[in-house]
Amino acid sequence: MTASTPLTPSVWMQDCTWEEVASYLEHERIVIVPIGATEQHGPAGCLGVDSYVAITLAEDVAQRTGILCTPPIWFGDSSHHAGFPGTISVRTETMTHFVGDVCRSLAKQGFTRIVLLNGHKGSNLPSLISAVRGVHEEEYPGVMFAVADPLHLAKSAAPSIKETNEHHAGELELSHILHRYPGLIRVDRLTNASVDFDEVFGGFVGNDLFGPAPDGVDIMWSGAEQRAFTPTGSFSSSLGTTDAKGKAYHDHIVARLCDLVTWMRGYDGPIGGHGPGEAAEKRRATN
Repeated sequence: MTASTPLTPSVWMQDCTWEEVASYLEHERIVIVPIGATEQHGPAGCLGVDSYVAITLAEDVAQRTGILCTPPIWFGDSSHHAGFPGTISVRTETMTHFVGDVCRSLAKQGFTRIVLLNGHKGSNLPSLISAVRGVHEEEYPGVMFAVADPLHLAKSAAPSIKETNEHHAGELELSHILHRYPGLIRVDRLTNASVDFDEVFGGFVGNDLFGPAPDGVDIMWSGAEQRAFTPTGSFSSSLGTTDAKGKAYHDHIVARLCDLVTWMRGYDGPIGGHGPGEAAEKRRATN
């Protein structure tokens, strides 16, 4: 895949001037909003793992497709990790309002295809989906919003890359960071520590984010309770962390996100960019 000709001096909006962003909007209307978290990732993973995941994916996709990224959002819904020092969490409703305001700002300026790229696998999704669903339904029906997450983007590839069950602070996400930011993984602190999911969650919560799951439920736990059932913070083994796994995982997700950008650019369907009934009327007029 060859890189597109850049429309701005940097793929990062914070590094551009307002005039450069205005010029970008004359040619392109897609923007990526990278969203992560600052929370514990076991003894080997830095606190910024989820944010670095969102940042590196966004940057690679932007460089290959020529689109812009907003400044990253470094904080997420992380209260369940709050029993570990360094974790900084925002309330679910705070995140919903904050992300909604970011999207309103972008939509008001003329961005009509907004991709929220979540590096905090799964946990931020309720806030993000709630935020953009409301903005799209009630304020900006002409804007297409997409919420992207490795949890879904890597479903087909992850099982053939990983060697054990993958959960928080596991081998896949640490391999990803090792590949892109090798100095941020403490390879001498990789661990076989894991959570006994059957004992803690009674067989109702799966131990593999990319594997078969039981007929189950979502069970909430506090930061203190997490510290009790996983003193290291690791939910699955990280001993299999390698650069090669991280590269395969990263490249697959980037390719899928580039496919998303291509699809968004050519999209002329009923979602975003049309008022009620306008899309159907347009199709009838061209037939």
